Amino acid sequence: MPIDLSYAPEIADLARRTSDFVQRTVLPVEDSYGGDIEAAGGDSLRRELQSAAREAGLLAPHAPIENGGLGLGMCDRIPVFEEAGYALFGPLALNIAAPDEGNAHLLAHVADAEQRDRYLKPLVSGEVRSAFAMTEPAPGAGSDPAMLRSRAERAGSGWRIDGHKWFITGADGAGFFIVMTRTAGEPGQRGGATMFLVDAATPGVRVERHIATMDRSMIGGHCEVSFDNVRVGPDSVLGAVDEGFRYAQVRLGPARMTHVMRWLGAARRAHETAAAHVAEREAFGSSLSELGMIQQMLADNEIDIAATRALLVRACWELDCGQAASMSTSIAKTFAAEAINRIVDRSMQMCGGLGVSEDLPLARISREVRPFRIYDGPSEVHRWALAKRAVGARRSGAGS
Repeated sequence: MPIDLSYAPEIADLARRTSDFVQRTVLPVEDSYGGDIEAAGGDSLRRELQSAAREAGLLAPHAPIENGGLGLGMCDRIPVFEEAGYALFGPLALNIAAPDEGNAHLLAHVADAEQRDRYLKPLVSGEVRSAFAMTEPAPGAGSDPAMLRSRAERAGSGWRIDGHKWFITGADGAGFFIVMTRTAGEPGQRGGATMFLVDAATPGVRVERHIATMDRSMIGGHCEVSFDNVRVGPDSVLGAVDEGFRYAQVRLGPARMTHVMRWLGAARRAHETAAAHVAEREAFGSSLSELGMIQQMLADNEIDIAATRALLVRACWELDCGQAASMSTSIAKTFAAEAINRIVDRSMQMCGGLGVSEDLPLARISREVRPFRIYDGPSEVHRWALAKRAVGARRSGAGS
């Protein structure tokens, strides 16, 4: 029985229109400011680009239709998100950039009706931005979320939250936070976490500083944030008490895959830029594209792009089927993060001095994609988890 890997005509059309929008509206702005979102205007630019995307019928393709989005499933997001990611500012323009895209996915699956009206709808429309506050300074939660130290204690009918978070993407200017805190157990123990919806204007919430990082396209920066005696009501609990780690998986698997989609678009731009350069550049009596070493790099880029797409399709198919997809998303994320870096690095190398200059987009793409081997779980942690599952499966099979 053949497997149909084609997209429905309306999805193919949406991807084409996204590509046209990115080429016509987004890339000129990004190129003018070297991919630096704050230099380009920050939130003011975000609102301008999202207004244009709304008029083009492209805003929030991932969000539920009833909340103002286009309602795409995971597989149908692949070509659209890749086309948006061709420009570093493209995901922001379509309102599918991290962390808002992942937060919208989480709210759509976990929030109650009142919370969806209060938080999800304005997030989908671009009225507000959001942040997901889980990572903490050592010895708190990082690659091992069980080390979570921030706590929420019952206070009257509501809760008091105290905690110290950092590397919180988009925190500066966010309208609200989804905050992971411990409500039971001790650091190092599994379980006992709860998610809270906390308005940024709540007393005790403070963005302490921007942590300077190499990437510059993430609006709101990567910040250190403190929650000091923050009082919230019972309606601020997202989902059920003590179920936060389970809900985190609702967000993290799909968010890893949408990261892959977006960065694959950026890597494709790097590859196409290099291919155009070597086809025109003359050296050693021929165009660079006729040299065997260059041909190998071009071919390896094509292989990495195709393999990343294939792993994405498999993982997203599992997610659309309602599966946890823990193995497939870890495999796809790890391979893609490294393949995307290889694609961009080869592209820079093929372009020589121009590759590390601001005359081409390659250097800034490299600056943006390198952290992906750390964001959403370092490659080493995913490999550890994959190996652990593989050994566990063999032991389980041997004992059956």
